[in-house]
Amino acid sequence: MKKEDSEFNPLALEHDEEEVQLRRDLRPKTFLEYIGQKQIVEMLSIAVEAAKKRGEVLDHVLLYGPPGLGKTTLAHIIAHEMEMPLIHTSGPALEKGGDLLSILTHMENGNVLFIDEIHRLPKVVEEFLYPAMEDFAVDIIFDKGMNARSYRSKLEPFTLVGATTRAGLLSAPLRERFGIFCSLDFYSEKDVEKVILRSAVILDIAIDKEGAQEIARRARGTPRIANRLLRRIRDYAQVRAEGVITRKVADDALALEGIDELGLTSLDKRFLNVIIQFYKGGPVGLEAIAATLQEEPDTLVDMVEPFLLKAGFLARTSSGRKATELAYKHLQIPSHKAGKQMELPKI
Repeated sequence: MKKEDSEFNPLALEHDEEEVQLRRDLRPKTFLEYIGQKQIVEMLSIAVEAAKKRGEVLDHVLLYGPPGLGKTTLAHIIAHEMEMPLIHTSGPALEKGGDLLSILTHMENGNVLFIDEIHRLPKVVEEFLYPAMEDFAVDIIFDKGMNARSYRSKLEPFTLVGATTRAGLLSAPLRERFGIFCSLDFYSEKDVEKVILRSAVILDIAIDKEGAQEIARRARGTPRIANRLLRRIRDYAQVRAEGVITRKVADDALALEGIDELGLTSLDKRFLNVIIQFYKGGPVGLEAIAATLQEEPDTLVDMVEPFLLKAGFLARTSSGRKATELAYKHLQIPSHKAGKQMELPKI
């Protein structure tokens, strides 16, 4: 494809729309269908049932954890279980107070407002949320200076569901206005395997149990990654293996994708190699690692670090990031060779 042709590709756009629709089709609709996060699901289902029995709106809910663990899915389920529509927006999309005000004033009693990446709300927009969440009202200021007048407009009671990968970036006033806090953690391999088998049935993919286990082992405890790998392996199986996903087929396809036996990608390995080879194993600051890798720090914080920390390959200290002994062992780098620079593996 020529470079100029890549600026707008209708086929790529259609693929993106199909990808979005596919995620919707795979998304469970009720708490009973939801796999994993048992304690959170039980807590939310009790809160929803209690709110419905009292005829009240559900308390505001904050969902936080690494990407791909089901925060958006839970928001949809909450709205479905409350038998209310879901109004979906994101922190970066709400640039001005008026953007949020327009949404709030058009909501009906009991509606569920879902704000993804809520930690990225501008301060001026966030301040509109304080009275909206606490008193179901917004304060509108007319004029400026000595002529300024304030008018409080009442809103219909609603439930705010906020989702974030960076709960620590939420301001204390906003965080304290949520009534229900849900910290989503990585899935067990068993639960990821259940997700894969469920998705395989929906997508009509032929897969045996060992094939599902192999994908689950390398899916980093993340359902979104598991479903993405399942679709890529399906393609490989249809072209190279008569359409059936076995352990061997999954292993060959994932090797082609550059995903090793523990689920580490090329970027994960480059990240660890930078710490070990360039900075003697650490500690080293995130900005230095990002500059060496030529990646955005936010990408590393959201997409790379959570799994490496969970898997024990990385330690985060007050002085910076350090590679653990497990990282040296997995990358087959003797400790005495730390600091001797080598070429980074390319993505």
